[in-house]
Amino acid sequence: MDRFQAMQVFVRVVDANSFTRAADSLSLPRTTVTTIIQNLERLLGVRLLNRTTRRIGLTPDGAGYYQHCVRILADVEETEACFQEAALRLKGRLRIDVPTCIGRLILIPSLCDFHDKYPDVELVLGLGDRPVDMVQEAVDCVIRAGDLEDSSLVARRIGTLQTVTCASPTYVARHGMPTTIESLRDHHAVHYFSSRTGRNCAWDFKVDGKHQEVDMKGTVAVNEAGAYLDCGLKGFGLIQTARYMALPYLQSGELIEILPQWKPSSTAISVLYPQSRQLSPKVRAFADWVAELFAGCPLLSGRDETDPAAASCAVYQRNQGQTPAVQPTIPTVPALADMPPRRRTAREEAAEYVL
Repeated sequence: MDRFQAMQVFVRVVDANSFTRAADSLSLPRTTVTTIIQNLERLLGVRLLNRTTRRIGLTPDGAGYYQHCVRILADVEETEACFQEAALRLKGRLRIDVPTCIGRLILIPSLCDFHDKYPDVELVLGLGDRPVDMVQEAVDCVIRAGDLEDSSLVARRIGTLQTVTCASPTYVARHGMPTTIESLRDHHAVHYFSSRTGRNCAWDFKVDGKHQEVDMKGTVAVNEAGAYLDCGLKGFGLIQTARYMALPYLQSGELIEILPQWKPSSTAISVLYPQSRQLSPKVRAFADWVAELFAGCPLLSGRDETDPAAASCAVYQRNQGQTPAVQPTIPTVPALADMPPRRRTAREEAAEYVL
C-alpha cells in the first residue's frame, strides 16, 4: 500500500466532501478511491470517515489524522520546491490568518496583484481577531501586532500600527472634550477585551517619553475591531483604534481626535510562522509581498496620510470622491472652543488590541 498516495487521497476526499469528486480530481476510478480509504482505515485500525448516502463526516480520529496529513503533504511539497529550478512558478495552497480589519481594508483590495504575481498559489485567507494554533489548524503564517509571546514562532517585522484616540461628536457634546490625561478618568471608554485572557486591554499613553496607563470607566466591551469602531461612532465612549481604520471618519468629522498631543504606545506588525518548519518559498513570497504592500501605505509604515505615497494605498483609494451622508454639526459643540488644533502627524504604533 502506498501510504503517501493514501494520505493524498484521504485529504482530497475530505476537502471535496465526496468520493466521486475526489476521484475525478485525482483521475482515479471511484472504486479505487474507496478501496484506498478502506485499506488505510484497516492499516491504522481506526475509522476515519462516517459515511452516509448524502454526506461524509470526519470522526475524531479522522480529524486528527487529517491535520497530520495536511502538514506532512505540505512539508513534502515545500521540500521539493526548495530543490526545483528557481524559474519554476510557485504553486499550491497557502493558508494565512490575519486580523479582520487588516484583511478587509488592506489585503483583500490588493489580492489581484498577488494573484497576478503568483497565479498558481491558492491563497486560503482566514479573518479573525482570535489567536490561532498554527500547528493544530495547519496555518502557514499569520499577521499579528504586538510582542511575540510564543517562542516557537519566528517573527518578521513588516510594518507599524499607528493608533488614534477619538470620540464621536455626539459623545463630545454630551460629556465634553478631555483636555488632559487626568481628565480622562471622568470619561467613559469603550473597552476591548482580549479573546485569549478575557481581560480588558489597558489604555496607554506616552507622556514625556514615558508610558502612562489610565484606568477608564466603561459600560461596553467588545473583542472585535470593527465592532469596537462602531461603538465609538455610536457615541458609547472614547476609543483607541487603528488610525487607518479611523481615517475616513476623522476626515468626514464623524470622529474627533482626542488629546492629539499625547500618543498611545507603539507596536510592530509582523508575519509569524512556525520555527520548526523550513520557511517555504510560498511563505517567503507572501511575506515579501505583504511587506511591500505595507511599505506603500503610510499609516502601516510609520508615516502619515500627508505622505505622497498615500495615493497608492487602498485605505485612501477607497475613500476618494466619497461624501459623508450626514455632515456633523461640530461647530455647535461649546466644548470644542478649548479643543487643541487638529494635527495630521503620524501616530505611533498601536497596542495589540486595536486589531
